[in-house]
Amino acid sequence: MLEQIRTALADAAQPYRDTRLHHCQVEATALQEDRCVLSGTALDTETQTTVTTALAARFPTLTFDTDAVRVLRASDPGLLTVSTNVTSLHAKPSFLSEMVSQLLNGWTVEPLLEQERWVHVRQTDGYMGWAYHPYLSKTPAPTPTHVVCAPISMLRDAPATGATLLSRVAGGTAVQMTALDDSWARLALAGGLDGWAPVADLRALEALPTDPAAQRQLMVQDAARFTGVPYLWGGCTALSIDCSGLVQLLHRLAGVTIPRDADMQYDAGEPVETPFRRGDLLYFGSGSDKRSITHVGMSLGSWRMVHASRARNGVYEDDVQAVAHLRESFCGARTFL
Repeated sequence: MLEQIRTALADAAQPYRDTRLHHCQVEATALQEDRCVLSGTALDTETQTTVTTALAARFPTLTFDTDAVRVLRASDPGLLTVSTNVTSLHAKPSFLSEMVSQLLNGWTVEPLLEQERWVHVRQTDGYMGWAYHPYLSKTPAPTPTHVVCAPISMLRDAPATGATLLSRVAGGTAVQMTALDDSWARLALAGGLDGWAPVADLRALEALPTDPAAQRQLMVQDAARFTGVPYLWGGCTALSIDCSGLVQLLHRLAGVTIPRDADMQYDAGEPVETPFRRGDLLYFGSGSDKRSITHVGMSLGSWRMVHASRARNGVYEDDVQAVAHLRESFCGARTFL
């Protein structure tokens, strides 16, 4: 009977198998007459309830004890803020494990689990992974007024090109402008970072376009500035970037929020057909039925697109119809505008 319950439990947990967004590690540990003891961890009470309800329907004569199941999302989670200029997000609590994404300065995350110097975190969009705890702080970031629109902005200790370099701020980072000096802006960032950057590297949040045509134009202009940025799986900055990280960043710089990974974007976006407009997203798949979304690029108009290409090891333009592996693996297009 216990093995049957474990099989049913695995079936009930299937909707939560995507560990980027879900966490369900509930186990059946003991069976005592009409009582089954469950243990482990679940992301939230909804996950726990859904699983136990499915078990109760399958085994109506049993009572399922969930006292040993830990629900990770607390009512008062004590949010953490990224306090370095950028940090990596990993599949497991180690710098040697797969990097699934990156977190920018000032981003807020919800801590779920701790393991030595690592913490399993959930971003505001629900995306999860392991971050290095010393790079996170309990102190909130200054209220942002601008976003860094340059691929990388140099933060200096005085408003002058020759001033001492304090740090590098990645494009897409939200910052607070605290002073102006001619063509320089003084910025406050999370973690106590404070310095001067060119005003030309910044875009006021209140000035971000809301008209889709203007957003498309801005995304194309920004894309050109990332030409040649090296490819890196899980990267989302101009230091190195992957395909979905690039299109997500271009949308963020235009004030539009989209999911992190290509398959998530494909599922969430609105389908569009040819002729593609600038800013439409083109998706590519693998396998005989192409159902596994593995790549994305942003249309510059029709089949011309900019993408972070693993094949070319960087951000470049390509004509989909002129590149065999792109033409043959094309799955469809989506838009968030």
